[in-house]
Amino acid sequence: MGPLAREEAALRGFFFRLLITALGLWAAARIVPGVQIDGWGNLLVAALLLGVVNAVIRPVILILTLPLTVLTLGLFILVVNGISLSVVAWLMPGFTLSGLGSAILGSIIVGLTSWFASTFVGGSGRIERYRRIEVTGRRVD
Repeated sequence: MGPLAREEAALRGFFFRLLITALGLWAAARIVPGVQIDGWGNLLVAALLLGVVNAVIRPVILILTLPLTVLTLGLFILVVNGISLSVVAWLMPGFTLSGLGSAILGSIIVGLTSWFASTFVGGSGRIERYRRIEVTGRRVD
């Protein structure tokens, strides 16, 4: 695989991840009452901004809140994810959240949607299918 093909695969993977995040934000806006996104353009920009916030700001917040996360057995990560979504809403004019509760619920929806959709998309952006393989004539004891 040449350098151009690798760059194309990485770019394709980036766009698939962007669309998956946008799908999660759209689902959160439809399901959670306090989440509102005005228009498809704002949805895509919010997905891109959420990726940047998750890559840059979220690790810093996770390190700073590590003792509280350990104390709550990891449940505080839900609050950290809600804070990340709130940062995106604060930075973007077409994306509003009614409070931290809706941000936490919205981040749960975005996370579940991204997790589910990412099971079908590989790291290079290629759609991957899982099929069942049957083996006959062998006995497992």
